[in-house]
Amino acid sequence: MSKKILIVDDEVYIRVLLEQTLEDFEEAGVELLSAGNGLEAWDVIQAERPDLIILDVMMPGLSGHEICQRIKNDPDLSNTHVIMLTAKGQETDRLRSIETGANEYITKPFDPDYLIECTAAALDIKV
Repeated sequence: MSKKILIVDDEVYIRVLLEQTLEDFEEAGVELLSAGNGLEAWDVIQAERPDLIILDVMMPGLSGHEICQRIKNDPDLSNTHVIMLTAKGQETDRLRSIETGANEYITKPFDPDYLIECTAAALDIKV
């Protein structure tokens, strides 16, 4: 069974940038999925059970914090690795993300190499 990454951001250009950043993982057999808002993301999470979710905080429908909390409170999903990727750079935002269960907190603009490194570590894949 191949591993799956779900990219969740309400900005299309950010989703495309993330897909381009992570495209080498597809060569390693990883499937890239995407969602444009919180409600769509929750539907994809339940249907696809991704191994890693790269999640924006501020989105329509459900916020990234709400999604992360749902994931971590669901016994079937609680081991899902969550990377919060957000423009919110305040310490209180980082702490809230950690409290809701995020494994990693990265602010925009992000370093593509660091995101690749975090993704590889989360999936235990060398790219």
